[in-house]
Amino acid sequence: MSQPSRAIFQFLKANNIVYKDHPIAIRKGEHKSDWFLKINPMGKVPAINDNGFILTESVAILKYLAMRYVVPDHWYPSDLQQRARVDEYMAWQHTNTRPRAFTLFRIEVIIPHMTGKPVDKATLDKAVSQLDDTLDMLQTMFLKDQLFLCGDNITFADLLAVNELILCLASGRDVTKGRPKLEAWMNRVREKLHPHFDNSVAMIYKMRDRARMQQARL
Repeated sequence: MSQPSRAIFQFLKANNIVYKDHPIAIRKGEHKSDWFLKINPMGKVPAINDNGFILTESVAILKYLAMRYVVPDHWYPSDLQQRARVDEYMAWQHTNTRPRAFTLFRIEVIIPHMTGKPVDKATLDKAVSQLDDTLDMLQTMFLKDQLFLCGDNITFADLLAVNELILCLASGRDVTKGRPKLEAWMNRVREKLHPHFDNSVAMIYKMRDRARMQQARL
């Protein structure tokens, strides 16, 4: 399950919104099939079909669901300034948390798996440094001394951020190491989304355990 798809799944589950899922096997190319391209011509997940209303892009979908159904206000606050903070993070993440976390995942997990070659240290060091910059900003610009990224309760910002960062765990890397404030925040988000978060990242946990076993043998 992709990071944005996981975020939507967790939101639906946390708010008891009834839906019917339709898994798309990306490795089999189903996202490029004729029937799916009619739903999303870009050939990307996630996408929803609400009684004939088709919508793509995870941020747009989350906003739509928050207004379409009766959900607690904290997810996407009605207060103008609080909502603006959530929008601020969601705009920022597209060039920060999302690409930088995935780049590290690609370098440490995807490329070695596909090529059988060891990780290039210089490339890895650059990716780690860039993600460190993003983590610094998450703490100083967004989290600060708050419980969550945009205040004292969970919002879409936390939902999206945690699903990007958890991806790095697949290589055995804990991005919260040495960052107790960030670690405490991630644990709070997991608790808010329990048990749906852990259920949806079970495969990442398996990959983490496998990676750490291999690292222990070295």
